Amino acid sequence: METLCRWINKFYYGLRYKNFSAVALTEFASPIQRDHVRVDTKVSQLSNLYAILKFSARERLPVQGKVCHAKIIRIGINDDVITSNMLVNAYSKCGLFREARKVFDGMPERSMVSWNTMIGTYTTNGQEEEALALFMDMLREGKIPVSEFSVSGILCGCAAKCYVFECKQLHGFAIKAAIDWNVFVGTALLDVYAKCGLIKDACRVFECMSERNEVTWSSMVAGFVQNELYEEAFALFRRAQVMGLEHNQFTISSVICACASLAALIQGKQVHAVSCKTGFISNMFVASSLIDMYAKCGVVADAYVVFSGIEERNVVLWNAMISGFSRHACSMEVMILFEKMQQTGLYPNEYTYVSVLSACSHIGLVEKGRSYFSLMVKQHNLLPIVFHYSCMVDILGRAGLIHDAFGLIERMPFDATASMWGSLLASCRNYGNLEFAEIAAKHLFRMEPGNAGNHLLLSNIYAANRRWEEVVRSRKLIRDTELKKDRGKSWIEIKDKVHIFMVGESNHPRIVQIYSKLEKLVEDMKELGYKPETEHDLHDVEDSRKQELLMHHSEKLALTFGLMCLCPGAPIRIMKNLRICGDCHSFMKFASSISGREIIVRDVNRFHHFRSGSCSCREFW
Repeated sequence: METLCRWINKFYYGLRYKNFSAVALTEFASPIQRDHVRVDTKVSQLSNLYAILKFSARERLPVQGKVCHAKIIRIGINDDVITSNMLVNAYSKCGLFREARKVFDGMPERSMVSWNTMIGTYTTNGQEEEALALFMDMLREGKIPVSEFSVSGILCGCAAKCYVFECKQLHGFAIKAAIDWNVFVGTALLDVYAKCGLIKDACRVFECMSERNEVTWSSMVAGFVQNELYEEAFALFRRAQVMGLEHNQFTISSVICACASLAALIQGKQVHAVSCKTGFISNMFVASSLIDMYAKCGVVADAYVVFSGIEERNVVLWNAMISGFSRHACSMEVMILFEKMQQTGLYPNEYTYVSVLSACSHIGLVEKGRSYFSLMVKQHNLLPIVFHYSCMVDILGRAGLIHDAFGLIERMPFDATASMWGSLLASCRNYGNLEFAEIAAKHLFRMEPGNAGNHLLLSNIYAANRRWEEVVRSRKLIRDTELKKDRGKSWIEIKDKVHIFMVGESNHPRIVQIYSKLEKLVEDMKELGYKPETEHDLHDVEDSRKQELLMHHSEKLALTFGLMCLCPGAPIRIMKNLRICGDCHSFMKFASSISGREIIVRDVNRFHHFRSGSCSCREFW
């Protein structure tokens, strides 16, 4: 019979040369429990037990870790600090937190590694309060000097839960302990400040750091993106490039997200080139960000090129491409990819179905939407979440089935969100349904008391129904209570610079030329049959004044500036923060016909592609 030592040595060399499977641990468990087996040398036994514990931790094998623990107790070395630390690490990696803490609490002596391992266990597993409490115990004990790893670890926990007060206390402690200069502590500090919305404090920490690594730069770029400071994120990326710093996949992914949010196509293409040069184009995070960026910039064809170039695709990549097609109302492409995804052996998840249902909403596929909703539950065993119900409410409402949409809201297993009531209210506006509009508005006023847009939308429905007294009352309420109203704005990228236009813009340096060009454009359109649709301006004023107000909408100004500055035949891409109005939609169709250009408008809901006098939405939006 083989001795224990030979069994352990066999296992140890298997680990060393990486040709030993986890099955060997099960084989090992049998002889290790045989008490009659003679132990040859204690030193050899210990080294091999340590190797097995490391393997158990790495491969997440709790049973084998417990077997080693039992052997450690039997031979009487469980009080050893190094052994206890390895046990804490193994139990932590295997998800056995109680066992890890039990070993930790039973240690007669704890080194710095012991505390850091246990604190790290709590922070990486979402137990931030326990991590903070243990850190305080370490400080009270006072036997162990606090290291930069302890502070950075506990700061990571604060970032996960946005513990601002605790973070500032730890910042002060780091300064007092003279470890605030450390790159790990500084990076953790700026990360927690950024995640808690204190971006100025994050910038201050970043600029004061004497040493920065690639994680530091990546965290700062990501912090800007998280706080919607996209231009600052891109500027910091440029600064890193000038300094000759290497980028990692997380930095590149964050910058691409910034370009997507700004709809900055030129900058996005530049970062795409950097990702190809650095070899990160095959990274799933970078590739999915690129797909999303191209789709949000209105170039869904380029998004598909990126998607097609990735050989091994995960669910995230498929979802990114399906979502991109969905935004552009490419319903056929959405359905084809949905089927192809399953043919590759991957199953759609909740986010896949959100995109599919959204695509059905954009072109009014009511029955198709209902079938997908049913398929999600019956075939893929997915429990519908709030986003799926929101899509279904939108599908029904956009198709004029207001009563059905309201019925679905009432039957849901949870309370309706503001998004659902807002969708219902918008549908009521489209179909002039005042009864359900007032019900939806009542809920919105309670859920979003400071949002003037809901009051304005109800006011517009009153105006469409010529209920002028209610219109006056609603708009007086907006003025008197100083409710916040989103002002319409559009932006366009010209020669690597983004130009923003507001409704009735007067501050742009070329605004006089823009208005002159716009007036000439409107006159040319009228000769082709364009007539301003004044019913889309719901102010109680003369028709001539309504035409003037409509002509000064931000997307018309952005389009005119694009026609003035972009090369002949080049497509014009415009982004807008609100829904495009009916008159502007008609205007863009005539403009595409006169100019011979493709005009892409991204509003708050979707993309509109105008070509040769028609729109990709097929008049359904």
